[in-house]
Amino acid sequence: MNHGQQKYPHLFSPLDLGFTQLKNRALMGSMHTMLEEAHDGFNKLAAYFVERAKGGVGMIMTGGIAPNLEGSPFTGSAMMANATDVANHRIVTDAVHNAAPDCKICMQILHNGRYAYHPDGVAPSSIKARISPFKPKEMTREDIERTINEFAQCAALAKEAGYDGIEIIGSAGYLISEFLIELTNQRTDEWGGSYDNRMRFPVEIVKRIRAAVGEDFIVVYRIATMELLPQGSSWEEVVQLGKAVEAVGATIISTHFTWHEARVPTLATMVPRAAFTQVTGRLRKELSIPLITSNRINMPDVAEQVLADGDADIVSMARPMLADAELILKAEQGREDEINTCIACNQACMDHAFSGQLVSCLVNPRACHETELNYLPTTNKKRIAVIGAGPAGLAYSTTAAQRGHNVTLYEASDKVGGQFNIAKRIPGKEEFEETLRYYRKQLELTGVSVKLEHRVNAQELLDEKFDEIILATGIQPRTPDIEGIEHNKVVSYLDTLQGNKPIGKKVAIIGAGGIGFDTAEYLAHAGVSSATCKTTFAKEWGIDFDNHPRGGVAGVESTVETSDKEIYLLQRKTTSVGKTLGRTTGWTHRIMLEKRNVKMMNGCEYHKIDDQGLHVTINGEAKILDVDNVIICAGQQPLRELYDDLEKAGSNVTLVGGADVAAELDAKRAIKQASELAAAV
Repeated sequence: MNHGQQKYPHLFSPLDLGFTQLKNRALMGSMHTMLEEAHDGFNKLAAYFVERAKGGVGMIMTGGIAPNLEGSPFTGSAMMANATDVANHRIVTDAVHNAAPDCKICMQILHNGRYAYHPDGVAPSSIKARISPFKPKEMTREDIERTINEFAQCAALAKEAGYDGIEIIGSAGYLISEFLIELTNQRTDEWGGSYDNRMRFPVEIVKRIRAAVGEDFIVVYRIATMELLPQGSSWEEVVQLGKAVEAVGATIISTHFTWHEARVPTLATMVPRAAFTQVTGRLRKELSIPLITSNRINMPDVAEQVLADGDADIVSMARPMLADAELILKAEQGREDEINTCIACNQACMDHAFSGQLVSCLVNPRACHETELNYLPTTNKKRIAVIGAGPAGLAYSTTAAQRGHNVTLYEASDKVGGQFNIAKRIPGKEEFEETLRYYRKQLELTGVSVKLEHRVNAQELLDEKFDEIILATGIQPRTPDIEGIEHNKVVSYLDTLQGNKPIGKKVAIIGAGGIGFDTAEYLAHAGVSSATCKTTFAKEWGIDFDNHPRGGVAGVESTVETSDKEIYLLQRKTTSVGKTLGRTTGWTHRIMLEKRNVKMMNGCEYHKIDDQGLHVTINGEAKILDVDNVIICAGQQPLRELYDDLEKAGSNVTLVGGADVAAELDAKRAIKQASELAAAV
């Protein structure tokens, strides 16, 4: 028995599906990466999935593939509708099965319904979604029949393309789930009205797909277990649909939580690990086929506990497989401290996907770039100095050393991590410690010589005669030109977040970028962090896991513990405060600060700071904010104090991360840039 089977007996137990078997209970969940539409995309997809298959996962789910043109998310997106599509997908399935014959791969069928970003979208009723620019066309009876048959044809073609199964996504606010709730289905024919009528569409799809593919093919139905909308499904309706889908031929039911237009986070780092799995566990008691659960299951011990508790038969880990293709293999081999953990930041995955960019991962820039970014052993070993052990310095050092270079990493403070040591102090960002743990282990494994509490100077570096010098010295906070900026009321965000100076009860924060929001959250927060407590999370976002009212939230009031501070978050720009935050998480931060009574103001001009407070003009009105402290979060400047001397001396010196560009603290850019440079040195 190997380490994985001993430590994680549930995770590494096979699952018998009757006609086939899954080797373990780990699923790489569905993520559309945009490789599906890229040039030479299917070969790139094959390389991407092969790494995860070799990494030990039992089953892979592809990104969503449309069954027809009107179901596509955007013009030109991937479909499975003809022989050419079959041939393209065969590239992926053959590659996965050749690399890992015991790994199953299934294709997700996704009809976007009213979420389509093109004018030809359709829906059960012609009701525009808040998050889509187009109003859909109401489907006729003929449209509905044709669409059901196109789902069945899509599944049959997927089988022809070599897939082991398909997943029908009946959740998230896409077409199938739009039929299920009255908010989006206001039909009066046999496809609307009563719940029996509204659920006919998904039941008919599963029934016809099973008829089209035969019995020896995995059919997964992704059910809307909790829409997190007050108008969502009742628990009784969820159970009724689950039983009906099982009865007509589903092999597995996968539980999903939320619609894209719901105002409750389910994927952000502020969400506790495995926050929603108890809902799956409740449904599992009602059904006899296996159930998949998901959301914020990012480490093997979390997955094992979910399975041991009886909350699911399979755990879906989507973004964690972006972060580390070998997550399951490392768990099996007892190398958990080497796992590059998903921190649920969403910056390079979800934010990219929903803005039409190629998906990747902040902590693993190789994700979806497997054919381009490779860390091959070097034939020309160099002595390299890296100055600064923030994210850029850590990424460069470990990547270069892994390739065989001799790397010395200098850090002025007593620990590695740079700004991540600040970020992990923010309530809801505790996961950032996982990245630091990963890099500390990588420094050890790759043999980087780490010199902490060592503020190196240019002459010392020159005397060592390094072949390459990498300046990853990061940033220094920008000091705005405001009269009275030296007043004792003024505190930097670094001193605030590190607890170096006491902060009064009335506070003005100058700057409403990511750092300003983090500082406001840090000061406004009281009580337990929601990221570490499901009960707190449920209270803050108004979720009733125990009674499961409609959508899980109907009639539930949210309650938030707040500090006793009066906080102003000020922005010079006249655009909405927080507009520059991440597309898929920014709204969560804005809502939470509103709940914590933070006053967010735009159009601010700063005049002076004195004993009276902060003198400002806000949208043309002069005010004095009587505050105890003014916290400066007004941007950053690159810290390059060694650069000029080294360059003048003729050294091969390169700037990376914040030392190169410091417009906003950007770990995604820093790690990607450092990794690419280290791969090429």
